[in-house]
Amino acid sequence: MDFDTLVHQPTRLQLFAYLYRHGESSFSEIVEELDMTEGNLASHMNKLEDADCVAVEKQFVDGSPQTTYRLTDHGREKFEEHIGQLEALIESLEE
Repeated sequence: MDFDTLVHQPTRLQLFAYLYRHGESSFSEIVEELDMTEGNLASHMNKLEDADCVAVEKQFVDGSPQTTYRLTDHGREKFEEHIGQLEALIESLEE
């Protein structure tokens, strides 16, 4: 079974799961909730954005810049496919 390394990489899998569950989250929320460094998060989000898996919105809120992320339809599909592969793996081990 070949896993999609974009999704399967541990930090990105955590990001996919977090955004799948929460919908839309700000950069600062993700840094805090997932205990990541800003540089690490930015690097992974750039990869996900390049792969059309996350949508990025940048705006000013009370005079401060805020970046918000959400999974695209493509990102949701990739995550669901990955979960399906994991479930199939578990089922094959139970046979």
